[in-house]
Amino acid sequence: MPRFANLHFPSMGLIRHRLTPGFFTSQPDYLVLLSLSALVGAVAGLIVSAFEGAIHFLTYHRLHYFDSWALPAGITALLVILAGALFAAVGFLATAKLAPETSGSGIPHVEGALDGLHDIRWWRVLPVKFFAGALTLSSGMVLGREGPSVQIGGAVGRMCASLASKYPYAPHVLTASGAAAGLAAAFNAPLAGILFIIEEMRPQFRYNFTSFKCVTLASLTATIVLRYFHGQDAVMDIPTFKVPPLESLWLFLLLGVIFGVVGISFNRWVLKWTAFFKGYHRNNLRRVAGTGAMLGGLFALFQLYLPDISGGGVALITDFVREPMAWGLMVLVFLVRIVATLGCFSSGAPGGVFAPMLALGTLLGLAYGTVAAGLFPSLVAEPGVYAVAGMGALFAATVRAPVTGIILVVEMTDNYQLIMPLLMTTLGATFIAQAFGGSPLYSALLQQSLSTNAPAKEPEKPQTADIAAPATAAELNAPAKSE
Repeated sequence: MPRFANLHFPSMGLIRHRLTPGFFTSQPDYLVLLSLSALVGAVAGLIVSAFEGAIHFLTYHRLHYFDSWALPAGITALLVILAGALFAAVGFLATAKLAPETSGSGIPHVEGALDGLHDIRWWRVLPVKFFAGALTLSSGMVLGREGPSVQIGGAVGRMCASLASKYPYAPHVLTASGAAAGLAAAFNAPLAGILFIIEEMRPQFRYNFTSFKCVTLASLTATIVLRYFHGQDAVMDIPTFKVPPLESLWLFLLLGVIFGVVGISFNRWVLKWTAFFKGYHRNNLRRVAGTGAMLGGLFALFQLYLPDISGGGVALITDFVREPMAWGLMVLVFLVRIVATLGCFSSGAPGGVFAPMLALGTLLGLAYGTVAAGLFPSLVAEPGVYAVAGMGALFAATVRAPVTGIILVVEMTDNYQLIMPLLMTTLGATFIAQAFGGSPLYSALLQQSLSTNAPAKEPEKPQTADIAAPATAAELNAPAKSE
């Protein structure tokens, strides 16, 4: 028989660890870890909610602060644009000077921390990511708050791990729990937060039942806190679509193939543009601030006169799904926004790419659905279904986490009945991306960062047995010992 070196079969110790009852009464350290995970989720949910509120507050006041000055319209518009340039310049400068690890989405930094390649200086990451991210995102640049929310959550987890310093596994588990809580709170999607850690961060996340429970509990508490402040409605207010006929599933598979090719190209261009901006900046603060001012001013201008080309894209998704344009115009907006997304995300701005990717998937998916409705009217009743499928497909092709993409989209849009079309589209996109050798976006960014910069710290030698090994998984709860 052939041998498969990558297969791993758990020992009886791990099986006994997972099946033995009485965890809560026999292991005080287990209770401590769960309690800290709940605390991480609550604090992360609170900070992410405040982060969203700060972005909306700054955006509104930047756009309307000068209205009361009774200036000519052109002067008011110029002041709004200059304010956007100033916001972005300060955000870029604070990031580069105070905490360079907060540039970009921050997800590769969290992945590196889970792998022992980076340390999270939470006392710097939390304030810098919050304030610099809020300033930069409120300038109108094509960035999302979801990636920064993951890094904020991971930093909260590392902060709370200092309360459990005697447990060598606490920093890893609580960092992962915080990252899941951050994504769950950003999207109001607790299941997506859990799956993102298990699926996207699977090379770094040391899975066992205890760590899984901690991640789940943190995501739950973060979502509860978010919904307390923002309500329980889905993030996107779009129609609930009917289930498309089974005969139309091949159209979703073809859409997935298209997005697989787009996703590979998008990832490669992100890496090229990121390398270009790093080579241009070369840690020169003037160039960093100048880049921020230029991009902030440009997209503040677009926000006034071409709003479809600015911002993260959540509002754009809602508008286009409810009132779609002609398919040619949507393709044009898609092409312009993909260039804008590449420029903003690759520049080193403290912002993410989740929401911009979902907007891109919506535009191309809706254009495809409009064309398909004209060609196959008996198979396509609602072109908006392909917009929902496009969101999940581009996420799957770039991040390489198809199940997370499916759950994320259905939680955000409240279209749970579209799981079958989403499965076809996301798996088609993933298979094409893998077949052509594309690398997952955040793993590729982490590797690029490690190849161009010395890691913040050397990989840590485990103080106990590898936490991913069955022996350490048993140590986390070890109910068999107490019995």
